[in-house]
Amino acid sequence: MALPPPITLTEAAVARIKALMARADKPVAGLRVGVSTKGCSGLSYKIDYAEDGPRPFEEVVSQDGATVFLESNAVMFLIGSQMDFKQDKLSATFSFANPNEKARCGCGESFSV
Repeated sequence: MALPPPITLTEAAVARIKALMARADKPVAGLRVGVSTKGCSGLSYKIDYAEDGPRPFEEVVSQDGATVFLESNAVMFLIGSQMDFKQDKLSATFSFANPNEKARCGCGESFSV
């Protein structure tokens, strides 16, 4: 029996990832998602182009033509999360519904587990 992916992607996230991959300056394999230590709550999500394939110990999530590589040190913070893309008149951003979060800062830029 196959395990569920560590994260899932909404339709909006899939569409945005595919659009970003298509318009990248260089060919990319997908997006790389990680967690860094910063912000007032301690951790922050980071997203970059993945010009190469998976790095050692990274998890790969492929869904409907969109590929996300989860940095090995971030997987434990992201398990069970849903990645979404939201856009309005003032902003466009990826967001995470993360069941592991215990707190989030007021501006929404960082979280703690």
